[in-house]
Order: sequence, then structure tokens, then C-alpha cells
Amino acid sequence: MSSSIEVLVGRIGKPHGIRGDVTVDVRTDEPERRFAPGNRLRVTAPRDVTTSRTSIGIESARWHQGVLLVRFEDVASRDEAEALRGLMLHATIEAGETPDDPEEFYDHQLVGLAVHDLEGQVIGEVTQVLHGAAQDLLGVRTPDGRDTLVPFVVALVPTVDLAAGHVVVADRPGLVAPYPEETDGASGAGEAGA
Repeated sequence: MSSSIEVLVGRIGKPHGIRGDVTVDVRTDEPERRFAPGNRLRVTAPRDVTTSRTSIGIESARWHQGVLLVRFEDVASRDEAEALRGLMLHATIEAGETPDDPEEFYDHQLVGLAVHDLEGQVIGEVTQVLHGAAQDLLGVRTPDGRDTLVPFVVALVPTVDLAAGHVVVADRPGLVAPYPEETDGASGAGEAGA
């Protein structure tokens, strides 16, 4: 059994300047850790991008007006940087590794956790973590097979207990539990998913 896992940490954007720097769409809460000089990241290409690279080394990284700029090893021109656009960057971490901030969690730590309500009743399981511009969302599948999204904010998810294997959701009708009219035989026609 593997003691390490791979996590997505970023996507290479457009070139910046003429010396090979690129913008990176950061997909990690720890960019300083993942994009530290000397680190190597595995590279994957989306369907519309081709590359012969399987990994790439970080030469330098810096923030510029809220955007992470990275210079990779063996990339010295704007044309070489342009050829990297769209590539996905992955880091390998130890399975037991945790973020430095105790209030942050890796996606793989959350997926599979039981979801309890404030009274301790199981109301579902975390199936995914979606990272939005405004906030992260927990994908929750209920025991009856419905999928819903819960904003991952303290007001709605006051407790994450990895050791106990669950999160607590301050459930409200329509969040995880259905609206009362959905459970009393209403057809629910025309409903939109969460």
C-alpha cells in the first residue's frame, strides 16, 4: 500500500515577460511550500495540450500583484513558457501529511468522511471538495442517494474531526435534508440540483 498520494497544486497560465516566467493558477492552500525552489512537480496535459514533459523543476517563484509567477528549470524564453500553457502541476505528499494550519485540510482527508448533523445523526458522506472563487464546497451524498453541495464555512461546517472520521454540518432544510414539502409526497418537478 502506498504511503504517498498525489495532489493537484496548480495549472500553468500565460507567460509573463520574456525570460520564461509563467503565471500559475494556484490550486493549493500552501503555494510557498509546493512551489519552493528545487521542488519537482509531475506534469499532466489536458486533452487540448501536448507535451513530452512528465515532470518539471521549480527554479524560482514570486508573487506579483496577487498572481504567482514561476520560473521553471530549462525554460528560458517566452516561447518555451508559452508551450507550457495549460499543463497541470501535481505534487506528491506523504499520506499522513497535514497542512501547517490546523484549520486547513487536504481534499483527500475530507472525502469519505461521514456527515453528521448537530444532533449527531448521520446525514451523508463527503464525496468531493470543490474549490470556488468565493468559497470551497463539500459535495455530500445522502443515504437516499441525493447529491448536494454545502459551503465549507464555519457557520455551516462547525466541526471537522479527522480522528473520529466525520464532519458536522449545521443542516437546514434544503441544504442536506430536503425541504419538508419534498418529503411529504410532493412531485418536486422542476427542481434544480444544488
